[in-house]
Amino acid sequence: MSAPLHAVVAGVTGRIAERSEATRSAYLDRIHRAAEQGPARGRLACANLAHGFAGAEPEAKQELQLVGPTAKPNVAIVTSYNDMLSAHAPYADYPPALKQAVMRAGGLAQVAGGVPAMCDGVTQGRDGMQLSLFSRDVIAMSAAIALSHDMFDGALMLGVCDKIVPGLVIGSLSFGHLPTVFVPAGPMASGLPNGEKARIRQLYAEGKVGREELLAAESASYHSVGTCTFYGTANSNQLLMEVLGLHLPGASFTPPTGELRDALTRAAAARVTELTGEGVGIGDVIDERSIVNACVALLASGGSTNHTLHLVAMARAAGIQLTWDDLSDLSAVVPLLARVYPNGQADVNHFHAAGGIGYLIRTLLSAGLLHDDVRTIMGTGLSRYTQEPRLSPTGLGSAPGAAGIEWVEGAPESGDLDVLRPAEDPFSVDGGLRVLHGPLGKAVIKTSAVKPENQVVTAPALVFDDQADFLAAFAEGRLDHDLVAVIRYQGPAANGMPELHKLTPALGVMQDRGHRVAIVTDGRMSGASGKVPAAIHVTPEAALGGPLGRVRDGDLITVDAVAGTLTIDVDPAEFDAREATGRAPIGEEWAGTGRELFTAFRAAVGSADTGASVFAPVTPASEEMSVVHA
Repeated sequence: MSAPLHAVVAGVTGRIAERSEATRSAYLDRIHRAAEQGPARGRLACANLAHGFAGAEPEAKQELQLVGPTAKPNVAIVTSYNDMLSAHAPYADYPPALKQAVMRAGGLAQVAGGVPAMCDGVTQGRDGMQLSLFSRDVIAMSAAIALSHDMFDGALMLGVCDKIVPGLVIGSLSFGHLPTVFVPAGPMASGLPNGEKARIRQLYAEGKVGREELLAAESASYHSVGTCTFYGTANSNQLLMEVLGLHLPGASFTPPTGELRDALTRAAAARVTELTGEGVGIGDVIDERSIVNACVALLASGGSTNHTLHLVAMARAAGIQLTWDDLSDLSAVVPLLARVYPNGQADVNHFHAAGGIGYLIRTLLSAGLLHDDVRTIMGTGLSRYTQEPRLSPTGLGSAPGAAGIEWVEGAPESGDLDVLRPAEDPFSVDGGLRVLHGPLGKAVIKTSAVKPENQVVTAPALVFDDQADFLAAFAEGRLDHDLVAVIRYQGPAANGMPELHKLTPALGVMQDRGHRVAIVTDGRMSGASGKVPAAIHVTPEAALGGPLGRVRDGDLITVDAVAGTLTIDVDPAEFDAREATGRAPIGEEWAGTGRELFTAFRAAVGSADTGASVFAPVTPASEEMSVVHA
């Protein structure tokens, strides 16, 4: 099935490995020493151990007292359950089912802890969105705290949405010697078509429909338990967990209710129990090859721009130094194979029905664009993930830990070429992600949903230091012309790097009126970045002295996604001599909604191109990967 590895994929993998040699070696040495010491529970003093099982059921309490080779493995369950988030609401019933499945597989399980899970959809345009990116690192720390009790031989991670999965991965990697399986919950049923939702949003932005009509459309789109069905960060997370080999094959987009979902959940518990005896932790599963696989799958599927931050941060947690230029070079040779909203009209349920992740992996392997020789929770070989699960009529499984499930070969061909295509007949010959360079800094742009005629925009700048000011100008009719909207002081050190997705309808209206429109920002747009060219994650950010602080209204800016440049038509000497204007919020300006509790994060956070994380590298790294401090 696999073809010889593409030269660019091999080259990028090789240079990542070379760049990461010191940090990766230090990381592996640390986790392998932890593994050699054996299960930590066996080294706890009696008082410590007694605290660890005091609340357990009598039978489990008896087993947890045992140590040594005859002791049953104990699996940690770390959950992001809350019943406000549709994607996480299904997790309410998971812990008891997981415990039972682990026990049937010969182990024990305890809910080790919970992690916070916030919804970017609720906080868009609100002060709470300024905590969204920081929540990823809080989740990582929360997961580490849950595992720090040293009672465990393996872990089950329950998470779906935007910052939750990357945070759980980072936290898990700090206990990289533990076998770890991620347990998804699945997408909600398809609701109002995404194109219709976008149309109503633009009509509302123009004042042509009221709040009642808008709320009705939104409620018809987001209407039940499960992940939102557009292809934003949450569903990109799910695809990446499967390509990284941390989900069971075919688990990501199985609906959240029904016998197959229940069987997959039980099988995940059984599989992690088996893995505790195989000596392969999550830190061994995630290596340079699997990180490159994740990048390739993200690009081929038109996934979330947020992962230009998250993949970098996750890789760093495993001692792997991934850069934006690595992603850009891969994008040049990885074809775009999926059209899922906002890159098309289909949603993830249509993508799944057309062949989904299994078919995507199959065709990428056949084109030599993925490493097949990687470790996964199912063993060695990514080709295992071209299969899909079915309920077993005999009740027996066709793979380890899969009682009640049999895996069969997935679709050999796409079921809908308007949604999913083979590598030899792509929607586009490249993955639609570029890194822009120029006097305004380094930025990321996603072009998979941007029409070719809109991929190069030259227009005068209009500068805003707050997204609310932009929206006010739009409402007042002051933006009815060509422009590049510069939204600055939105980086991680300025205000936490909120998504600016609230601007999308207004920008879309302006573009539909025939204006040349683009946005340049040191903030984020969204995992669902759409049809308007957006140069995002600009680094260095304005709050740390970046060039955006010197841009003025009327400066002619060119966003060129074809050439990969971000330029300003101002004499360089004059531009460099300018004083910065505007500033990030200070003091009480950045307080309320819990923001004041995260002031230390703003002071410590790294730059966007190093993952926008508050965590330092595991060992001193090259200047390229150094952390920028406020």
